[in-house]
Amino acid sequence: MRSRNKAANDPSAAFGPRCSGGTRGVVLLALAAAALAGLSVWVLTQSARPSGKTISSPQAESDRAAPDSAPAGSSLPASPASVASAVCVECHKVFHDKWSTSRHGLAMQPFSADLARRDLTEPCPPIEVTKVKYTAHVGEGEGFIQEEGPEGAKRYPIAHVMGGKNVYYFLTPWTRGRLQVLPLAYDMRHKQWFDTAASAIRHFPGASDQALDWRDPMYTFNTSCHGCHVSQILTNYDLASDTYRTTWSEAGINCETCHGPAGEHVRLCRSLAPGQKPADPQIVSPLKFSVTQQNDACASCHAKAGHITHAFQPGGRFFDHFDLTTYESLDYHVDGRDLGENYTFTSWLRSPCGLSGKLSCLHCHTSSGRYRFQGDKANDACLPCHAERVAAAPAHTRHKAGTPGGRCVDCHMPMTDFARMRRSDHSMLPPTPAATLAHKSPNACTICHAKEGPAWADEHVRKWHKDDYQAPVLRRAALVAAARRCDWTQLGQMGEELIGPGRDRIVASSLARLMATCSSDDKLPVLLEAIKDRSPLVRASAAMGVGASGDPKVVSALVRATGDDFRLVRIRAASVLAGLPPTSLPPADRTRVSAALKELEASLRARSDDWASQYNLGNLFSDLGRLEEALTAYDLAARFRPDAVQPLVNAAIVQARLGRTEQADQALAKAVAIQPKNAAALFNLALLRAEQGKNEQAEQHLRAALQAEPTMAQAAFNLGVLISKDRPAEAIEWCRKAAALRQDEPRYAYTLAFLLVEAGQTSEAAERLRDLLGRHPEYLDAYHLLGDLYARAGKKQEAAQVYRQALLRPSLPPQERARLQAQLRALQGG
Repeated sequence: MRSRNKAANDPSAAFGPRCSGGTRGVVLLALAAAALAGLSVWVLTQSARPSGKTISSPQAESDRAAPDSAPAGSSLPASPASVASAVCVECHKVFHDKWSTSRHGLAMQPFSADLARRDLTEPCPPIEVTKVKYTAHVGEGEGFIQEEGPEGAKRYPIAHVMGGKNVYYFLTPWTRGRLQVLPLAYDMRHKQWFDTAASAIRHFPGASDQALDWRDPMYTFNTSCHGCHVSQILTNYDLASDTYRTTWSEAGINCETCHGPAGEHVRLCRSLAPGQKPADPQIVSPLKFSVTQQNDACASCHAKAGHITHAFQPGGRFFDHFDLTTYESLDYHVDGRDLGENYTFTSWLRSPCGLSGKLSCLHCHTSSGRYRFQGDKANDACLPCHAERVAAAPAHTRHKAGTPGGRCVDCHMPMTDFARMRRSDHSMLPPTPAATLAHKSPNACTICHAKEGPAWADEHVRKWHKDDYQAPVLRRAALVAAARRCDWTQLGQMGEELIGPGRDRIVASSLARLMATCSSDDKLPVLLEAIKDRSPLVRASAAMGVGASGDPKVVSALVRATGDDFRLVRIRAASVLAGLPPTSLPPADRTRVSAALKELEASLRARSDDWASQYNLGNLFSDLGRLEEALTAYDLAARFRPDAVQPLVNAAIVQARLGRTEQADQALAKAVAIQPKNAAALFNLALLRAEQGKNEQAEQHLRAALQAEPTMAQAAFNLGVLISKDRPAEAIEWCRKAAALRQDEPRYAYTLAFLLVEAGQTSEAAERLRDLLGRHPEYLDAYHLLGDLYARAGKKQEAAQVYRQALLRPSLPPQERARLQAQLRALQGG
């Protein structure tokens, strides 16, 4: 189903895998007091098919002037000056007739006997969905889905129909004002009924996915699908009663969706003499838009996007109202080819056509969505830039004219399927069978030549093209793959992709977002440069990738970003700065950040019926110290998405901050019951058990967390500390692993050195401490331990040198200076 809402129980689809358990905050030494560490992932509501559990615009108008007063959870309502599309037929009959029969005009329509007779031609056999049988009855006098299961028989009336180009989906009235997508859909190409939810299973490489229940909120029209199937909608969601009173002006995408309110235009034209044209038609004309404005108007539906307002109007700027999913999402293969449903715009933004700044969607498509270049004119679409190749197409394509592979789009816009929906790749990139070999992504060659396989295709491509155009694709794909699995050994190469001369804005955004999970400060110089990128998408992503930091350069860059010209950049920077005490900023900066934080809160409240918005709102309130409000938001997120553990874990952290250990315990226990192998929940439960003195249970949960996520350095470290008294040899190995995983965390290396000293392994301890001070010269405890180690070994000169190095540290606290000077005097006196 072409849902407008990403399955939010898959936060990795928003910003990639949560390395090291996805925890935020710093874990205190368990030898002292255990502290809960919460999830830092911001989950975005996105445009996508429901899944299983698993350049700046040239217009000068300020985004701050955009209307922003739509009710929470609503699109902009029909203006008092709005009119029905039927009025447009008075002067625009030709266009109206084309529109009314287009897939824009028919994006949603009432179910009718005429539609059933015309399109739903095949009878529906019983289809089993989770041990319940469903049958579609669409004959004369019918129009319902029959359910036969353990609880007896039920009928669900079909009220509305969505789609129809590839698939028809059917809606039924549901509880509390909802419209629910029914469990059966109809494949128009194959004339076949099928299981709606099962068709949306994605086959992620190395991961599993499973179908959602058709009653899941992800299949609720009001919550997920509404934005691009009806016009001038008001969802009218009431949070207190969890009820919708949804209205819309017209089903389908009407004239005013692209032209704005037409009431004044109609009144003016009716007042003129026949044939007279108004000097100012009082209506939006997309033909007068810039290329970017035209593309942004189309992208408001044709993008996997997360709403940050519901105020977008034709002519507006996309990144003032939406965020955009890039390759941090598993719905993309690592080379950028589609795996799940991705809605075109992300790929288009990296295409040569899009990058040229000369071509908009309307070059190839009419305003009603039809393709302009049919039949023997197919290659004419490419004429503006590639006339020589079009004139000699067979020589370029190596396929005869009029045969599969003979059209430009066959190789540059290959068609793939997902959930019985056909979609074409708008990146325009040539076939890369080498990427199929490396990453199992699709390529145009083997879509047709499936029997020959990708190795055969790769051999031919390399024979025909000596420039090895596949190499950059493979390089970037490998870097995205590494970042997804939190492998930062190639951080330098990733940085080059972010700020190098040939940077690709989509790949750069993907890597920047994925870097949010990278704990190394080596990422900061690159991201601080990327936060000044010409693309608002890259700037916003870089702000997220930087993450919270007390580094003055980071804070300064993020503060500047909260005054960015684009709303998306402002609120992403604000989300990172939310935990910074306002008093730490100069008054002018404080005002700017405060304004951006208000924008961020408003953007999250725009979707009060969405679990991800409530979860992110909870994170914001937690950072701002508004803890009771955070708990309310987390509770709503858990209510909307009962299978999500993130709200429960973060609620437990807030409860612990409030001193409510019992409530924290209950929330974590519930999280583990929902997902027994969730590393973050297990880890935080272990810390709570350690605080309660239940060390055996704490150890069990830490080991379970490490089994679920072996690279979780915090768990390895805490386990090492927990067992250090009884099992020092094993403790050393766990701390060794933690220190190797998190070289940016000096306490891990220090604790390892401390345990090595206790075990009599002083040579390795000294080596570890020297290495630690080379990487973290500010870590004073390491000077003390290394100096003491040398002194005990009789190496007074070496010990004195360590203390002198420490005394050279800037901003050394007076008590530390006194302590070091005393240690030096003791050495000299001895």
